[in-house]
Order: sequence, then structure tokens, then C-alpha cells
Amino acid sequence: MTPEVVARYAAAFGHYLRAAGAAGDPDAYVLVGRDSRTSGELLSAAAAAGLRAAGIPVRDAGIAPTPTLLLAVRDDARAIGGLVLTASHNPVEWNGLKLASGSGMFVSPQAGVEVQRLFEAGPELAEWDALGSGGTRDGVAEHHIERILSLPVLDLEAIRRRAPVVALDCVHGAGGTVLPQLLRKLGCEVEGIGLAPDGRFPRDPEPVPANLGDLCELVRSRGAEIGMAVDPDGDRLALVDRSGLPVGEDWTLALAAEYVLGRNPGALVTNYSSSQSIEEVASRAGADFYRAPVGEARVALKMVAVQAVVGGEGNGGVMLPDLNLTRDAAVAAALVLNLLAVRKATLDELLAGRTRYHMVKRKVERGDVDPEDAYGRMRAALPGGASENDEDGLRLAWTDAREWVHVRPSGTEPILRVIAEATSRDRAESLADLAGGVLRANGG
Repeated sequence: MTPEVVARYAAAFGHYLRAAGAAGDPDAYVLVGRDSRTSGELLSAAAAAGLRAAGIPVRDAGIAPTPTLLLAVRDDARAIGGLVLTASHNPVEWNGLKLASGSGMFVSPQAGVEVQRLFEAGPELAEWDALGSGGTRDGVAEHHIERILSLPVLDLEAIRRRAPVVALDCVHGAGGTVLPQLLRKLGCEVEGIGLAPDGRFPRDPEPVPANLGDLCELVRSRGAEIGMAVDPDGDRLALVDRSGLPVGEDWTLALAAEYVLGRNPGALVTNYSSSQSIEEVASRAGADFYRAPVGEARVALKMVAVQAVVGGEGNGGVMLPDLNLTRDAAVAAALVLNLLAVRKATLDELLAGRTRYHMVKRKVERGDVDPEDAYGRMRAALPGGASENDEDGLRLAWTDAREWVHVRPSGTEPILRVIAEATSRDRAESLADLAGGVLRANGG
């Protein structure tokens, strides 16, 4: 991920937008932003140069969470797209590009393939007298906060009356530009670590339980009601209860959806690798429930197709169509706090008595394995009686036993991902080991 690569890829995106007819308005522009990584400023300048070289005007929003930038794109009729420099939850040395359409949604898989083709072929650049202009765009964080505060689904006074103490870890990422301010406007007392968006991540930035030790200690030492952790680009939220124990990322979407469905009945969508705890929320609410292939854009497309009122992924990513069709840690935080406030319960009290599922994940080297052949071996080796879904790899679910296993090719690594969930860790481990063993024994 060098400046040359970024400029060429951004120019390919610009070429795609012009070819699609999105750049006809002389006031149109692409919004460019970044998370807080130390390479971000350099690479966002390269991205802006590539877009401008393709004849696309650019406005630079600086450091901001990905959902903040995509909301700014959605709410500005002049914005024909967005480009975000971020490697999301990945370690500090990485960086990457996320592309969005003028709707504020990530581009479709088909559009992504076309941009990649243009990148490889060499994008067409504009003539010397048709280069795109530059400039800045201020106020995106404030816009995001105000839009959340204006959501009809929220009961702001209920949260403000409760005035919870929230321990917050932004891991020195872009979430520090939005989350602390939003929580304070909601009436929370914020005890924070890693709030400065300087990109100096003190730990592995993915907000999984193994990486949240400092947040857990902050919850205990400050007597916080709840702990919240976000990833570097602010689209995933993980929760810690008042005793300092992480509850697992799937509960973020489950609880946010429980609140939304209680106020605004409708459909709920998540992906095939997300927990049954989310499906059970839909069942209790009497809501239609759908799954989609893994990937935020795919979940968003399914949400549009079924007119879902809430959705997301079980990695802590909540999507609220009334705001935008992208994962958003800030809106997730507001929804979870509102649920606790209206139920007059703490997080541990709310989860007491509910089935706590155990999820296990494995990686198997792809090697020369033919996925379709591997799926056939999986069907033969695993217990019978499972319901099957092959829309995204192979997912086998044993509904009565409340367990499932999902095998799919990774979109980012030369591996097959194996995910299993059951009511006990031993059983989840057994399912994952069995599936992984079948793959490894046959060339994986």
C-alpha cells in the first residue's frame, strides 16, 4: 500500500464514476477521509491526487470515523462518492481503501470488480484543463453527532436521566473525534483511554475480548456502569459489563436490535457467521429475520431488499437505515444505552438468564483445495440432520441443538474460514476442529 498504488486505485475509482455518469454536475465531488494511522495523511493526499487526475473534484474531511464520512456523503447531494483510507481493525502498520457511492453505502461487489479492472488496466486520466479541484470539508463529526441525536427512535431523556458512567476506549483511532462528544451530549460521564486520534495504537486494535484488558480495568477502577471499545475507524463497538467482563461482540447488534425492534417493528438482517443470539432477538420480537453473505455491502443490499429496520454484523457492527446503511459504533452506543435506560437495568442484569453462546473461529490454509469438493466432504463428515445454506460457502445448522458451523473462503487471505457456535465452548471447539480436520486431511 504505497502512494503510487493508492493514487492509481483512486484514479480508477474516479474513472469508474465518470463512466457511470456520476460526475456530470460541476459542483459534484468525492469526499476523502481517513482514520488516525500515521500513514493516513500521506495516503489520503495520494488518493486525492489520483481522483483529481481522473477529473474528479475532491473535498478532504481529515480524520473521522468511516460511518461519519459515509453519512456526510449520504446527506450532501453534491457528494457523488466517498473514499476512506483505513485498515479498520487491523494492526497499525496496515492501511487500505474503502469506496462508497453517493448513497453513503459501500460500492457493490460488482462495482468493486470494475474498479479493480480499471486499476489493473490503467485508468483514463483527464486532460490538463479538466483536472478535478481540491478543497476541504469541515464539520463532519458534528453533523454525525447531531443526526444521531435527532433520530426519532431514541429516547434521549431516558438516557440523560440515568446519566451512566461509561468507560470508553477509542484505541487512539478516529472514533475519538465522535464517541466522547456524543456520549457527553447523551448525558453520560465519560472515563476514557485512547481518546486522542493520533494513530499510536497501544495494543492490537481489534475490539475482541483478548484485547480489552485495559478497558476492563478502567471499568472496575472507575465504577463504570458499562465499558465500550471501538476499532480504529469507528464502525465496530464491543461491550464490557460493570464487573469488567467483556460480553462478546455479537451482543452489540443483538441489544441494539432489541431496542430498535421494540420501538419500530420490522425486519432484522445479519450475516451467516453471526450469533444465534441475534436471531433470538428477532424471534422474541416477532420480527422477520434474514441472513446475508459476510460483508457489510452484502448485508446492506439485503437490508434494502427486505426493507429492514435494523441490521449489521456480529463483529459489533450495527446498521440503522434511518441514519445510514453502514456499520456505526456511535449509533450502536446510543441504542445500547437507550435499551439499558428504558429497561432500568445494567448490562449484566439484562443478559442474566439468556443463553450465552460460544463461538470458535479457525483458519485453514487454502492450498489446492477446491471449495466445492471441500463442502461435499464436510456434509459427509459432520453429523446428519443439518439444514444447509450454500449462499456463502457452506453453513450447516442443527436447530434443535442450537449449534452451527460455517466454512467459507476468505476475501482477504488465501484461507478457508471455519466458524462454529454452540451452547458450550467444548461443543463449539469440537465442531470447529472436526470441520478443520476434514479440510486439512484433504489438502488444506
